[in-house]
Amino acid sequence: MIKDVLKANDSVNINDTDINALKQYFPSCFSKDGSFDVEKLAKRLKNKIDVSREGYELNFLGKSYARLLASVDTTTVIKPNQQHNVSPENADSENIYISGDNLDALKHLLKSYAGQVKCIYIDPPYNTGNAFEHYDDGIEHSQWLNLIIPRLRLLRELLSTDGSIWISIDDDESHYLKVVCDEVFGRQNFVANVIWHKKHTRANDAKWFSDNHDHILVFAKNKEEWKRILLPRPIEEKGYDNPDNDQRGLWASQPMQVKTPSEKCIYEINGPTGKKFWPPKGRSWQFGIDRYNELVIDNRIWFGEDGSNVPRIKKFLSEVKQGIVPLTIWPREEVGDNQEAKGEMKLLFPDDPFSTPKPERLIQRIMMLATHEGDFVLDSFLGSGTTAAVAHKMGRRWIGIELGEHAKTHCIPRLKQVVDGNDQREVSARLLSGKAVVVSSSIHLPPPS
Repeated sequence: MIKDVLKANDSVNINDTDINALKQYFPSCFSKDGSFDVEKLAKRLKNKIDVSREGYELNFLGKSYARLLASVDTTTVIKPNQQHNVSPENADSENIYISGDNLDALKHLLKSYAGQVKCIYIDPPYNTGNAFEHYDDGIEHSQWLNLIIPRLRLLRELLSTDGSIWISIDDDESHYLKVVCDEVFGRQNFVANVIWHKKHTRANDAKWFSDNHDHILVFAKNKEEWKRILLPRPIEEKGYDNPDNDQRGLWASQPMQVKTPSEKCIYEINGPTGKKFWPPKGRSWQFGIDRYNELVIDNRIWFGEDGSNVPRIKKFLSEVKQGIVPLTIWPREEVGDNQEAKGEMKLLFPDDPFSTPKPERLIQRIMMLATHEGDFVLDSFLGSGTTAAVAHKMGRRWIGIELGEHAKTHCIPRLKQVVDGNDQREVSARLLSGKAVVVSSSIHLPPPS
């Protein structure tokens, strides 16, 4: 025991007792890395309060500089890949691929594409502190905010008035990102925080919780102008029939009573055979007697083939709403997960799969909700090229920006496969099924280095 005490004493610092006391009473004055912020403590200890000078905002080192970065013009130039772009099959392409820093690239794009992009999807570094092969994901918190804010400001200017931006992020920065987006896009334009089930296995070695989801923050440029598109409803004729040969086609019968009763909707119904019906105790019919009589005249009340069953209302297949409202929880069974995304990458790049891809079905879901064929889609953190690949397959025009070495090793080879029609994997076939690509099968590429 004394041995353990002596060993512990070797690691004791002169101020450990004071630091531990501060951590106990002033935990908010410590940063994520454990360093102590004296200025935060000084603010906490002020005994004079000027409420008129207070407000709700996120402050961090370099915030003013981040705003400045979005305002100053770029001193770089875009150098087109003339050899690629002037070829007959590429000359009329509206798709753009830029290899370079996305801050400079966005400033160039604003000069020609301001207000023209219908949907932006970005998957910026999550700032988890983990080391990934293809990009830096462990920068200091203020640096991360300084990276993201000027880019968000420029992306907002590129959005059309009815456009939207979708941002993938995890718990490390999601709440800060929400506050930043409130400032850039306006809190009133927040649409949803989608939870994506990215992993189905349990991490039994996790220190606290097994991290199985990511966030997708959704903001509109102008929420009053933006309209989400309904998801396609699976066309199932199961349960629909037409036993009375109604000229309106297939229909299914549904209960006519409701659980929340209304006095005016409790009345006796006489069936075709003379049998009388009342709603069950504690319930009422869906509608009053006048509306019931209208439905009888319109042949919308069904008493069964022999006319003696409890009345039900006919719901025609042709009248079913042509789509379903999206939920804010996206299960992996519907939109894929990390494992599916890595499988897609291994098929494309068996020797060097991208380390942090997103599944094509996830991007497909976003584009189905936010775009129509021919709309512009932009991704300024293109990564392995998934957004541009899916956009092309779905007949959207696209703009992609990527800086890293994987711009050459992953993005360009993948997009060439898609453009040439050689990407015919299972997911690709599912996306292409029954849909013609309406954009030009070409891309504008940067010049070779």
